[in-house]
Amino acid sequence: MMPEQLPQQLATLLANWESECVEFKDANDNFSTSDIGKYFSALSNEANLRARESGWLVFGVDNKTRKIIGSTYRENSERLHNLKHQIAQGTDPSVTFREIHELQNPQGRVVLFEIPAAPRGIPIAWNGHHYARHGESLTALDLAKLDEIRRQGATDDWSAVVCPKATVLDLDPEALAKAREIFIAKYGDRIPPETIRAWDDATFLDHAKLTIQGGITRAALLLLGRTQSTHFLSPYVAEISWKLEGPELAYEHFHPPFLLETSRLFQRIRNLRLSFLPPGQLIPVDVSKYDQRIVLEAIHNCIAHQDYTRCERALVIERVGELEFQNAGGFYDGKPEDYILGNRTPSRYRNRSLAEAMTTLRMIDTMGFGIREVMFRGQARRYLPLPDYDLGEKGHVKLRIQGRFIDENYSRALLTHTDFTLSDILALDRVQKGIALDEATLKSLRKRGLVEGRRPALHVSAGVAEATGHKVDYIRTRRQDDAHYRKLILDYIAQWKHATTREIRDLLVTKLPDNLNPAQKENKVRNLLAALREEGKIHNRGSRRYPRWALANN
Repeated sequence: MMPEQLPQQLATLLANWESECVEFKDANDNFSTSDIGKYFSALSNEANLRARESGWLVFGVDNKTRKIIGSTYRENSERLHNLKHQIAQGTDPSVTFREIHELQNPQGRVVLFEIPAAPRGIPIAWNGHHYARHGESLTALDLAKLDEIRRQGATDDWSAVVCPKATVLDLDPEALAKAREIFIAKYGDRIPPETIRAWDDATFLDHAKLTIQGGITRAALLLLGRTQSTHFLSPYVAEISWKLEGPELAYEHFHPPFLLETSRLFQRIRNLRLSFLPPGQLIPVDVSKYDQRIVLEAIHNCIAHQDYTRCERALVIERVGELEFQNAGGFYDGKPEDYILGNRTPSRYRNRSLAEAMTTLRMIDTMGFGIREVMFRGQARRYLPLPDYDLGEKGHVKLRIQGRFIDENYSRALLTHTDFTLSDILALDRVQKGIALDEATLKSLRKRGLVEGRRPALHVSAGVAEATGHKVDYIRTRRQDDAHYRKLILDYIAQWKHATTREIRDLLVTKLPDNLNPAQKENKVRNLLAALREEGKIHNRGSRRYPRWALANN
């Protein structure tokens, strides 16, 4: 909420004061944090029951007359906002104010605490007790209200809804057969394979958690449904779009059965070989740009965690040197770092029925290991940069997986130091990406000789090369920033008014790292020119086959 909106918000709350989602208090600095926690629980639960986005606790308004009288509660801003941490410590599950607003009125200071509604299916407790409102009184959350909130979880699983008109005939026979073989491979040591093969389709689907009392669920249609059966899901969207961006443009849409189609989507991705020269060796190490298991883990996570009620498609965007995966719906339980470095196990799922079925079919795991073990450790084992999560766009999750080397000394460090922990690798990955490190981590890396340079121009240390006697190779192969190469191109064009691609190649060929082969240098030159063109800094005054590059303002 913008500051200029606060007066109108306060006026609205005062006009609708009878709402059980709003509480006014004549509160000063002696108002106890414990009482604030009780009101937090009560207003959060009441907002949930009344389908409100937020509840409001307002200090500085007389509760009887509804007139502004001002409040001296925690006038120090830092101390006021520290209340967020105190509330998060006492609530279960841990949650705090959406925001604490201060409004200076002629009649006095008003503090508005914006309290998020309790999540669907999960009542909010304060110090182990659930609270509610009864009129203007603070009371315990009675059993009827408690059950009403808790029942929301059972009915809000979009993927568990049965499509009454769908039958086994609406499932893809190839996908159904594939699912049965996966089930045998997973459970064949508990149930004799011949028994599983003897089951009819209805029995198998029930064991695979894809039906409920024989009814075909939305989860079953997503994973095994025929493409022409997606009308049962309407108006919701069951689609993953692959999009190629860069010098060439292309796209393709993929629909159920996702058990089969995700592998087909992977085949559309251009998966060339990358190579780098390890210290002290003459034979380069070759790795593919993208590992199938890592990519499928990312795609399957999009399917499992997509918020289908928003009627959006999931996206797989292929750019030069990276893949980006997007799905609707925020990170549902915790934060990415909880799963990368911690041992967090998800306690809840947006689409529980779908997640359980995908676990049965070995598409994902529900213990939270996929992010850390498959994607992050998988990239590290291939000496490539680690994935990046972007939660900046509200209501969406973006994941980027690199298919290129950023700093080959990072890759050499991973190859020559087999004792690195994932925390070490994460820190070095941040260095090569130019992301700031906290002082303690940076000090530790310096002490171990893994990082050199001064902020902000840190880079993976030459000590990796020194340890193997390849100091010259280190200098000759150390990657310059792309900004350095772009400036050379722009300076050349500014000097001579225009340049061909061959002239740019001749300019850069001796300046690019020696460990790049000719084909890789060609790609590098093309990518640099494409990037400058997309940024609007240069344009082609020749033909597509024989370009002549000029500055954009010429």
